[in-house]
Amino acid sequence: MIGNYFKLALRNLIKRKGYSLLNILGLAIGITCCLLIFQYVSFERSYDSFPEKAKQIARLRLDSYRQGKLSWQSATIYPAFGPTLKKDFPEVEDFCRLYDANLLLSNDRKDVKFNERQGYYADPSFLKMFNIKLLKGDPATALDAPDKLLLSEEMAKKYFGTEDPVGKSLTLRDPDFSRTLQVTGIFKELPANSHLVINHLLSYSTLGSIGRQFGDTTDQTQTSWGWYDFYTYLQLKPGTDLEKLEKKFPAFCDQYINNTEWYKKNNVRCEIYLMPLQDIHLYSNYNQEAEVNGNGRSVAFLFLIAFFIMGIAWINYINLATARSVERAKEVGIRKMMGAMRRTLVTQFLLESLLLNLASLSIAVFSAYLLTPAFNQMIGREQGSFLLQPVYWTIFFSIFIAGTLLSGVYPAFVISGYQPIKVLKGLFKNTSGGLSLRKGLIILQFATSVVMIAGTMIVYQQVNYMRKQQLGANINQTLVLDGAFSMLDSVYRATLHPFKTAMLQQPGIKNITGSTTVMGKEIYWTQGVRRLNQQNQGSVTLYHIGIDYDYIPSYEMKLVAGRNFSRDFKTDDKAAILNETAIAQMGFESPEKAINEKLIRGRDTISIIGVLQDFHQEGLQKSIQPQILLLREYGRNAYSVKVESADMSKTIAGVKTTWDKFFPNDPFNYYFLDESYDQQYKADKLYGKVFSLFSFLAILIACFGLLGLSAYNILQRTKEIGIRKVLGASVQNVLFILSKDFITLVGISFLLAVPVTWWVMHNWLQDFAYRINMPWWVFAIAGLMAALIAFITISFQAIRAAMANPVKSLRTE
Repeated sequence: MIGNYFKLALRNLIKRKGYSLLNILGLAIGITCCLLIFQYVSFERSYDSFPEKAKQIARLRLDSYRQGKLSWQSATIYPAFGPTLKKDFPEVEDFCRLYDANLLLSNDRKDVKFNERQGYYADPSFLKMFNIKLLKGDPATALDAPDKLLLSEEMAKKYFGTEDPVGKSLTLRDPDFSRTLQVTGIFKELPANSHLVINHLLSYSTLGSIGRQFGDTTDQTQTSWGWYDFYTYLQLKPGTDLEKLEKKFPAFCDQYINNTEWYKKNNVRCEIYLMPLQDIHLYSNYNQEAEVNGNGRSVAFLFLIAFFIMGIAWINYINLATARSVERAKEVGIRKMMGAMRRTLVTQFLLESLLLNLASLSIAVFSAYLLTPAFNQMIGREQGSFLLQPVYWTIFFSIFIAGTLLSGVYPAFVISGYQPIKVLKGLFKNTSGGLSLRKGLIILQFATSVVMIAGTMIVYQQVNYMRKQQLGANINQTLVLDGAFSMLDSVYRATLHPFKTAMLQQPGIKNITGSTTVMGKEIYWTQGVRRLNQQNQGSVTLYHIGIDYDYIPSYEMKLVAGRNFSRDFKTDDKAAILNETAIAQMGFESPEKAINEKLIRGRDTISIIGVLQDFHQEGLQKSIQPQILLLREYGRNAYSVKVESADMSKTIAGVKTTWDKFFPNDPFNYYFLDESYDQQYKADKLYGKVFSLFSFLAILIACFGLLGLSAYNILQRTKEIGIRKVLGASVQNVLFILSKDFITLVGISFLLAVPVTWWVMHNWLQDFAYRINMPWWVFAIAGLMAALIAFITISFQAIRAAMANPVKSLRTE
């Protein structure tokens, strides 16, 4: 019997090739989209699952309050937290700390040198906690003493080629010292789904050794409660309740930090919180994040879109199946007259649905596999072939089985329920209940389409808004060179000015300026600063930038009060320029009144000589920070070269020649500032691309459903159209009559979609410090586009029906 059902189902599908192809195409596109989105979501939510005890690991976050107000939240904390928490709380099994190790390393024997940015000083416990696999070396001793270095496979090849690097050495060069580091092992790179990108690990004790070299007798890397640049991870005992443990932290912070004299005097309070390791990538967006993290809200919304797309595809099947109900009514009537039971017919129609869905699934899986490399390239990920975690396969197949059954049941029961006598007498007509359901499904489809059209427009508007805003500084035509760190300070000071002079003599170079950071980079240099005459108000955390005399004019920044640093004023090394936000937060009535006021910064008293108009150091996702600019004539972190040249490659070649002449031991690394700054919007632009792609495909699938419902409607009204044509109705009249009901459905979809779109996009925009106000015309355009898409879709069927010969539709009863 099943074999007979299968043959009949296959015969019906082959007989109606156009119907079958349209159904399979819609379902295949929907399932392919679902699989690709699931792959994206699966990868984003799989971050940091590779450590064996990942669920027991949490990273500490530090919140600082000044005068009762939240000053900042940082992913890094004080180094004393780790060992003290392990000592005081039995819930803490172990801890590890990471501290940025930005190094200039060289293999002098091979004359190979690079600036390394992706590495850390690390506690030995880090290797075990994060399951770092050593391909060479002993994990028990690899980081147990000063000056021990672990390299990734790629980094080892970069410095040593095919040689075995274990036991060999690299030279660490710093402006204040140089050290010989022993390579103690090679580790396998962390997987792509890690919130840490690590190419080298330097023993944590090396950091303490460097401090002692410069007179630190208190071992600050172990005991400091004020140096908050250390990522600290805790491995907790199994079953530890994070919320209960966090409730013990306020008393802990009071004991070691908040009740100390300095914190009380300055009205400063610190709090710490736990962030589960596997939540960091999607839900952590604080100061000093190790890498740019993802957006959990965006990922969740795309996950929801996958369900909508699958739902739209199955709604299409329902509409297309019921559109054929008139055609198949006589088949049902005859088969019932021949003795077929309703359950037999239901089984056959369900089998047809299953065959269609299985064919679509096969095509979709193959398509997803083929499209994965292109999709990964589009989203900028170096992920390999198509891959889903088991839990997402389970979710997908659960949805697929449920959707296949539900989408097949309704058409099967509707078509199998026709009464044979009425059908064979030509009295068959659609029920109002069934029509209402199908119209409801179309409303749902196009409401979703309006949401996605409007959402796509708002995403692109927000990204363009951020990219086109005035930054308060001119970053165009700016070539940034990584700083020179190989020379000791005394030699560097004698070299810098001749280097700048040589650079300015090159054609195409307008200016060159040095600084501790450049725009687009997060500022890590912070310190509390207070007004001299208002000691009771405590200090304000200011973000520090060290600049030379040419920085402000080079970037065409605007001073709203006071002056720039000048060589004519010998006391400017004890002066400062603040931005408008800093002036406001420190309580000055106006920029003008702040000029010549005194500030206490650590042990120094400094004077405000200028107030700089606010500028966006980072992208517009973040608010402008209170900034202080200090004179650092010999700053060397970065050099900004302002260029005006038609032949950029020639200019860069000239810059490199000059660089190699003055800094032969430093690698020549450069980038264009506008391109680097724009990378801050990479995640948002990517989200816009992914969102718009799947929005387009969802709308395309929705059009298939509308095509099915319009075909059904026209079949039902064939004789009506014929009569209207005979009575003189024009093609335009018939087109209007057939289209108005569907346009009404789109109008209802629009009314339902507007509040949903506003709520969804309003929440998404809350992630941005500077954001657009959603204009009304976005919704109007989305509604008009949906109506236009619907009208064009309907027109294919409606025009053909309106131009048909009425004699053919009226010659039979």
